[in-house]
Amino acid sequence: MKNRADESLGLTLLKIAAHPVLRRAGIRCLKSIFYHFFFIQYKAALFPGSIPLTWVDHPLDEKIPFSPWWVRRYLDFIAFWVRLIGFLLSAYGRKGLGPALDLIDSMGRLYGFAAQVYTKNLSTTRRPRYLRHPRFILIHATDPHLMCIPSLHVMVVIRAYTAFRDAIRSLGDDRELAPLLEAVKQGAVGITQALLYVKQHSINCVAAALYSMTCFDRALFPPQEALDFIARLFIHSHRPGPEDGERIRKAIREGYGGFLAAAAGASSWEEPLLAFLRGRSLPRPRQEAPQGEAEPPG
Repeated sequence: MKNRADESLGLTLLKIAAHPVLRRAGIRCLKSIFYHFFFIQYKAALFPGSIPLTWVDHPLDEKIPFSPWWVRRYLDFIAFWVRLIGFLLSAYGRKGLGPALDLIDSMGRLYGFAAQVYTKNLSTTRRPRYLRHPRFILIHATDPHLMCIPSLHVMVVIRAYTAFRDAIRSLGDDRELAPLLEAVKQGAVGITQALLYVKQHSINCVAAALYSMTCFDRALFPPQEALDFIARLFIHSHRPGPEDGERIRKAIREGYGGFLAAAAGASSWEEPLLAFLRGRSLPRPRQEAPQGEAEPPG
């Protein structure tokens, strides 16, 4: 049994394309991503004002330095879950088909789930216009940055590690593969930190995403799992340091807890997020030229 989920992205995509059931699921997933993320967002960008737009920056975002070298880690969020499918297919063969299919289908549903907020209220943050790296050019060219709450990037990586862990447990290998499961969870934490370092999201977006995932599948992401995920953020970082890191974690915990508390009396899962968006009155933040930090050696 392998103990690393480092499958080739290209080979995994070929395996999905070659299997009729997985191929159909992949097409359904791509259609959902295209419609619920790209089509809705670009339509809103072309017709401003058609959907309310809210700025959702948090004051503590300033404690997280803009760090361009994290962009590669951030952009790995799709390959992250596709590689997990590759592991299931490679390590388990036919036994891995069911879990792989479920993961693909759940990703498609996830985009439609988040769109229940986006279609009613868009959100954005102060994102530096940094064009010194080709990957940032790609980001600015393809993402109008209007779908911040809840953060789909965070939702995707959380779904990936929780569904993968559940699949490994169902196959009876969770003890043998405990180090792998821990590494995959830490991978999700790392991507979440990365999107904050490259200023693609605010810590408000992270809290909203954690809440959304508890609503999406409470069995796989209950409150105790969310709190453990939060507790892992920035614990080894130089900047933000220990004090600011704890302030950030506390803000995310409070945001997550506040959404959960509001959900108790809400008529739908998205109502607390929409109430948060409609209750904010932040002025548009002043844009500044991004300085960024020098990339560390190595």
